[in-house]
Amino acid sequence: MVSIDGLTVEFGGTTLFKDVSFVINPKDRIALMGKNGAGKSTLLKILAGLRTPTRGSVSIPKDCNVCYLPQHMMTEDGRTVFDEASQAFAHLKEMEAQIEAMNNELATRTDYESDSYMALIEKVSAVSEKFYAIDMTHFEEDVEKALLGLGFERSDFGRPTSEFSGGWRMRIELAKLLLRKPDVLLLDEPTNHLDIESIGWLEDFIINSPMAVVVISHDRRFIDNITTRTIEVTLGRIYDYKARYSHYLELRKERRQQQQKQYEDQQKQIAEAREFIERFKGTYSKTYQVQSKVKWLEKLEIVEVDEEDTSALRLKFPPCARSGNYPVIAEGVGKSYDGIPVFSNASFTIKRGEKVAFAGRNGEGKSTMVKAIMNEISHDGTLTLGHNVRIGYFAQNSASLLDEELTVFQTIDDIAVGDVRLKIRDLLGAFMFGGEENQKKVKVLSGGERVRLCMIKLLLEPINLLILDEPTNHLDLKTKDILKQALRDFDGTIILVSHDRDFLDGLVSKVYEFGGGRVREHLCGINEFLEKKKAEQSAL
Repeated sequence: MVSIDGLTVEFGGTTLFKDVSFVINPKDRIALMGKNGAGKSTLLKILAGLRTPTRGSVSIPKDCNVCYLPQHMMTEDGRTVFDEASQAFAHLKEMEAQIEAMNNELATRTDYESDSYMALIEKVSAVSEKFYAIDMTHFEEDVEKALLGLGFERSDFGRPTSEFSGGWRMRIELAKLLLRKPDVLLLDEPTNHLDIESIGWLEDFIINSPMAVVVISHDRRFIDNITTRTIEVTLGRIYDYKARYSHYLELRKERRQQQQKQYEDQQKQIAEAREFIERFKGTYSKTYQVQSKVKWLEKLEIVEVDEEDTSALRLKFPPCARSGNYPVIAEGVGKSYDGIPVFSNASFTIKRGEKVAFAGRNGEGKSTMVKAIMNEISHDGTLTLGHNVRIGYFAQNSASLLDEELTVFQTIDDIAVGDVRLKIRDLLGAFMFGGEENQKKVKVLSGGERVRLCMIKLLLEPINLLILDEPTNHLDLKTKDILKQALRDFDGTIILVSHDRDFLDGLVSKVYEFGGGRVREHLCGINEFLEKKKAEQSAL
């Protein structure tokens, strides 16, 4: 369906990838993997026609509809949510108008025998056939299904898009793409702004759709559930696996072991050849063998072992002071905005050492409850923090609140006190900001680097209650695993707001569900909670 042939991208004297070729077949669901900076997003932009490669070509059939959802986008205001999503069908309105205009022209012309008249008839027939093959009778129902599946309420449909945050606007764009029924859908980090239920809906939509999908994502569960093929971008080339992500990891490990063995065997042969040359280069009877080995060395292609990302975050939260038995007690807590309740009469107790998740659709009050616990907003009812509770708080916007004009070193140097000041460089090195990296200004850091910098700030104060609101957005899979292990080892209490099911799995033992204006307690892990929710919805 889509053919990529000899793709090469060079800039600033550096080759990002070279001579890359592969084919996207109908119904392929491909995970595009590789370390940050390997060129995944660049490759996606080339497939979308937004970037031109240095060399090579992308061949897309004329009738193939390719749609692209970037990681960051600029959206226009001026329409309601429903009207904006309905723009997915704008091209059909244009076709309808085109058919009407051509029919009007045919009705007024009298040159029935001319070539141009016959060509116009053929064009009307072709466009009409294409138009009437599309079922537009249910388009409003389709728009509604897509918006509800992606987390909107019916009451949102008539609201202007300008009232929504960037994350919600991204959902509108995603709804438009899905409604266009693309043949090939290109997605760059689509789950960053989706809640657990919406991610599940998107998974089902993709799995049950005939379209081909190419996705970049750091959500392990999502890519494992939807993809059947993995293309890894590494060292300027690609490896194509007919396997989902978890199986690809096993195959990749085996491939690297084979490469390592071939490399070691080859290095042994090279050493033996050089030793022979050195030993017999002046011996007349061995001249032919010496020359033969010299030529062999000159022509030899050195076996390359695929790069392994050895940079690793070393994250360990320091031992924390003991808090009271119940760090957080909520009694009849409620919050309303402009008379509309977000939740009411919420009562729960979080015990010392518990690791709990706040779950539910976006807009149901998870972050609002966190802000109430932090005493950032007023609320009804009583929220009591236990004896000697010291909070470390990572908010959704923590990374964006950093002073962009400071360097990484200055950011930490400005808040470090006591003995830790002597270990700032070691601490930065442990978070992959060693050497010149700590002299970078915050404004040039990636989203993941900013999150890491915020994590360092959390380590600089003695804390025994960690409240983390979406800490994994912008983190790669490896860094998420390291953060997860550090949170497992943390001996304090954790409240975690996250939509990353794989991250929460095995980390939290209790789930507080926010929805329908109330907060329900579930004494189980995230998987059991989701299974319970699925069973409840099936019973409706």
